[in-house]
Amino acid sequence: MRIPGLDLPFAALPAPVPVWRATVDAAQWQAAAVAVAQAGGRLVALWGSDRSAGGDTLLAVCAAYALKEGMAWLDLPLAQGRASYPDLSTVFPFAARMERAAADLLGITADGLADTRPWLNHGAWPGDFLPLRQQAAPDARPGTPQDYPFVRVEGDGVHEIAVGPVHAGIIEPGHFRFSVVGEKVLRLEERLGYTHKGTERRFTTMPPLEAHKLAGRVAGDSTVAFAWAFCMALESACGCTVPDRAHWLRALMLERERVANHLNDLGFLGNDAALGFGLAQFSRLREDWLRLSREAYGHRLMMDGIVPGGVAVDVDAAMGERFARHCDAVEAEVRVLAGIYESHAGLQDRFATTGKVAPDLAAQLGLTGLAGRASGQGADLRCDQRWLPYDRLAVNRALSTQGDVAARVAVRLHETFESLRLVREICAQMPGGDIGAVPQLPARGGVGAGWVEGWRGEVFVALELRADGSIGRCHCHDPSWQNWPAIEHAVMGNIVPDFPLINKSFNLNYSGHDL
Repeated sequence: MRIPGLDLPFAALPAPVPVWRATVDAAQWQAAAVAVAQAGGRLVALWGSDRSAGGDTLLAVCAAYALKEGMAWLDLPLAQGRASYPDLSTVFPFAARMERAAADLLGITADGLADTRPWLNHGAWPGDFLPLRQQAAPDARPGTPQDYPFVRVEGDGVHEIAVGPVHAGIIEPGHFRFSVVGEKVLRLEERLGYTHKGTERRFTTMPPLEAHKLAGRVAGDSTVAFAWAFCMALESACGCTVPDRAHWLRALMLERERVANHLNDLGFLGNDAALGFGLAQFSRLREDWLRLSREAYGHRLMMDGIVPGGVAVDVDAAMGERFARHCDAVEAEVRVLAGIYESHAGLQDRFATTGKVAPDLAAQLGLTGLAGRASGQGADLRCDQRWLPYDRLAVNRALSTQGDVAARVAVRLHETFESLRLVREICAQMPGGDIGAVPQLPARGGVGAGWVEGWRGEVFVALELRADGSIGRCHCHDPSWQNWPAIEHAVMGNIVPDFPLINKSFNLNYSGHDL
């Protein structure tokens, strides 16, 4: 691994996908961000870590970058008595929210960051309580709720509309503050963090070989992706070799998870554009899909199906044949529904040009995953960093440059058909052998990384194991961190009633964002 213009002491981590790690100083930290951006790389995640030992406070800030060769994990130890580091938001704008979250959780701050408002702490804990510090004990003191200083837009005819944080139905909480003239949106500002649960602190109290269960509950609609990324990180830290068959079985679950979520979104997108027929039909297909997963794996969402070293459930030839036949049936129906969507004038009138994020803006904002691919950002780990079995499957990348709701629908349809093909291919090519190995925790601690292309985008897990075998830090990153800020831009110039449709076309995660 090499970042152009920098000579860093990278060390490779054992993992199916290429990940290298290096320790840097403050100057290299900033220079690396600029060099990665100039080379067309991406910032995947930024987080902090407390590695205190022997009474000394040892803090660090970390960044994970995606480059053509793989992932570069940079580690910046902070000097004793100093809890700040150079800001990266001038290079990667969406880093600001991650930097604000690190300040709330660990008390480490980004020098020069323009926006220093709390992000995750809504007053649930006192300002001087730092939940991810090692010495932090549960604090029963209530915090002091503060009025969040939203950015005000002023002018003739401008008024604000507040939506949330409580929404209809079972949607998780998030607050959206619109500045509008008539129905035209001039500005949208989000406030998230309402579902913060202390998940990352909880990881440090769990045995490493059981923590995959918590990872799989970071976001229920991405349980396979997060569990796989965690297990990949643990196996990387342990130097554990996963049997080939287990890799194939994991990919089978990941593609089934992708199909289930795309079917769900395609239905609700039709419904949000007043085509209730679409919701009824896609919901029926999704329900049949989930019921077959329940029969095969014992759980509709395949929760706890991926375990350290492999998988918990095998799929025999008979079930593989059922999966393949079901894929044929679902594909035939989705093609009919896709034709209805594409020929429905009222639907296309709502989809086309709505919520547009042009490719150049998408690149600047770091838009990723399916939303990124709908705006010309082609990153897909299954194509770019092909690990077993994707190195054998030749995944066809979905890509559009339109950047509107219609493009995000088209990407979902393309990926649905492709995942149905992949499920059939996996079932046909499945190798024999064991479905798991037993990881042995390293005697002196270690680090590992997991990086998986979930249905929403790339899921990343960074894991640090202490010398006593416990978890020192587990950072789970959902692609919604990159994409939530993009919705603020996507809605500008649209009318207020189009916001639910635009929001659903991204369908971002609250729970996985607010850990």
